[in-house]
Amino acid sequence: MPRKIDVEALCAEKGLRITEQRRVIAQVLSEAEDHPDVEALHARASAIDSGISIATVYRTVRLFEEAGILERHDFGDGRARYETSPEVHHDHLIDVETGRVIEFADPEIEVMQRQIAERLGFRLVDHRLELYGVPLNRKD
Repeated sequence: MPRKIDVEALCAEKGLRITEQRRVIAQVLSEAEDHPDVEALHARASAIDSGISIATVYRTVRLFEEAGILERHDFGDGRARYETSPEVHHDHLIDVETGRVIEFADPEIEVMQRQIAERLGFRLVDHRLELYGVPLNRKD
């Protein structure tokens, strides 16, 4: 599910000051096709600007998360991983062997979740679904 989002433009919309190092981190996040953790973001950003410290990446990620630009995920591997806040809702399937994250959307699941909430006496306002699995063709 492609999700090219211009993080720098979102920062401008939200009135965040963009330093050159934040611009590089925003560029890396905009180009990410995965759900990188801070260490991966640092490696990618410092390949562009070797002056970017891991502390700067941590601060920037926290700032972007607080501004609603990034979403933090814990996919059970002990690392906080990030993606730009999606414009369209999607869920995640995590390969527990490789850590690969597959984004998907399923209208039937969306309907079912609302129905379950209503059956329990609630109106669903938000949710997050993460499925964990191993490939069917795995050789044991």
